[in-house]
Amino acid sequence: MKKSVRKAVIAGNWKMNKNRAEAKNLIEELKPLVADAGCDVIICVPYTNLETALELTKGTNIKVGAENCHWAKSGAFTGEISAEMLTEMGVEYVIIGHSERRQYFGETDATVNKRVRAALDAGLKVILCVGELLEQRELGITEEICAMQTKVALGGVTEQELKNIIIAYEPVWAIGTGKTATSDQADEVNGYIRSVVAKLYGDAAAEAMTIQYGGSMNAKNAEELLSKEHVDGGLIGGASLKAPDFAAIVSAASK
Repeated sequence: MKKSVRKAVIAGNWKMNKNRAEAKNLIEELKPLVADAGCDVIICVPYTNLETALELTKGTNIKVGAENCHWAKSGAFTGEISAEMLTEMGVEYVIIGHSERRQYFGETDATVNKRVRAALDAGLKVILCVGELLEQRELGITEEICAMQTKVALGGVTEQELKNIIIAYEPVWAIGTGKTATSDQADEVNGYIRSVVAKLYGDAAAEAMTIQYGGSMNAKNAEELLSKEHVDGGLIGGASLKAPDFAAIVSAASK
């Protein structure tokens, strides 16, 4: 992390977990544990928990995000939620392009770009996920995949708007598998993504951008990963569902 030039951000992605009572218990347990955090703290929760999370985090340092949004403002899109619906509630962040959305729900680079555009237009801050499959890493095309995903997702995004985007590098082979990219691998790809942003927007914009690592970051490996220059935080899956574990990662990012 280079806190002198960019924010360290730890964001929890709860995925499809926790009913409202469980969400309340988790948030109440988490609040005192991260109250003195030296980094930004975000919890991205299922739609059904957004109201609970927003109410319980009022007056705290915890920000609330959603796990996805649609690109249309309204219309015949059964089961979808628009960015405007989220901002009307008071939601500040949204995850876009997570590999699970790409893998299971037909998300493409093009639709990721449309969702990014809609989120920014609605006033949301975006956590943009990019990352390669295991076979793509084994073919040696990790950089090409991450560059393409980044460039397409940021199509039409201005340098000013870029300030409202965090990129999360998530190697798909390390999500929910218990496998983790080594700290050097994470730093190398995050640095490469930063170089792609630099070519698009200039060195200053790239240096100011927060680029997280996601992919089985946990309480045990967080400190080593976060010690790397280009790892500016984490998008945390399983460990975000346990307040002590998530707080330990926040503590590591606060150093």
